[in-house]
Amino acid sequence: MLAFIATEAGLPEPVIQEEQEGLGITFLKDIFTEDYLRKLEVNERQIRAILHVKEKGQITNSDYQKINEIGKSVAATELQNLVDKRLLIRIGSTGRGTKYMLAKPTKLNIR
Repeated sequence: MLAFIATEAGLPEPVIQEEQEGLGITFLKDIFTEDYLRKLEVNERQIRAILHVKEKGQITNSDYQKINEIGKSVAATELQNLVDKRLLIRIGSTGRGTKYMLAKPTKLNIR
């Protein structure tokens, strides 16, 4: 129910964790802002990609190439970097069906 309310309000799902005294619930604001992303040492092309995913729900290697006017190998490397930083998740293994979506905020990608 909390996840539904948060997503309906345009916010990330709350982080629910078991703690010693019971459950802890952390409500998060949208962490994927330009200022926040710059602190994570991502380049301008990667920031454009994250903002694209926020708007469209996903991005492909082809989309990344088009919005940034770069080649396939650079796009693949930079998208993988965003996956490694746990900002995006990859859906599919390789090839045309592969797309990238925003990772759910966790304590691992919130600094």
